[in-house]
Amino acid sequence: MRELFKALSELETKLMEQHGVSLNEAMALCCIGGDTLTASNISEHTGLSASHTSKVIRSIEDKGFIVRSLGDKDKRQMYFTLSDDGRQCLNGIKEKEIEVPALLQPLFN
Repeated sequence: MRELFKALSELETKLMEQHGVSLNEAMALCCIGGDTLTASNISEHTGLSASHTSKVIRSIEDKGFIVRSLGDKDKRQMYFTLSDDGRQCLNGIKEKEIEVPALLQPLFN
């Protein structure tokens, strides 16, 4: 268990150094991609709890990586899409291969 945590921490450190996002933020950006999603959709796709998803959304919104919009039919519903900066960050993550710790490599193949 300790080795898994260490490998995930190493991966997150590399994401922060190279792209300025945490592992959870990167997962949310990847999840949104070219879509327009609700917080519930993001939570379902990433496996994060609703409260944690809310914190991650707030963080990437503060960084200017996502844009919030109101629903057309239900003004209480919020939708999230990537901003231009968010697309650039996501493309950077996809283009620049981050060195994945050996323990995690089977999950990336």
